Amino acid sequence: MESLLTAAHQETPAKVTIKDGPESKELSDFIQHVLDENSAQDVIEIDIRGKSSIADYLLVASGRSNRHVSALADYVQRALKERGFKDLVVEGQQASDWVLIDAGDVILHVFRPEVRVFYNLEKIWSVPLPDGLRGVKEQAPDDTTEEA
Repeated sequence: MESLLTAAHQETPAKVTIKDGPESKELSDFIQHVLDENSAQDVIEIDIRGKSSIADYLLVASGRSNRHVSALADYVQRALKERGFKDLVVEGQQASDWVLIDAGDVILHVFRPEVRVFYNLEKIWSVPLPDGLRGVKEQAPDDTTEEA
């Protein structure tokens, strides 16, 4: 009886696989390239593999204004769709204080600088804010959106 219990406990437990393939890093690098090409500011990559099951990487970037945030999100969406990504989840594009793009293995957050400082997502992952945001006064996003 003891040998059966011992044998059962020696079996390899079900492994939790971490998507550690090059695909997620390549996707992150691709999105960063699109952001850089379109003058995104203070772009950081946070590697959350093994820390969270929601994605492999979080990208956090700033745009200079609501229009710039919206444009950056649009450029990224278009570039990803050209690469065959069909099921992107996009939130916040209408107000453009904070736009989230979920591309599966990579989640992108694009903020106005004041809103980025207010939410400080970097702190959740123990990453300091970029130096370029140190003097920015935090400001909550405006929840009032104009309906056309």
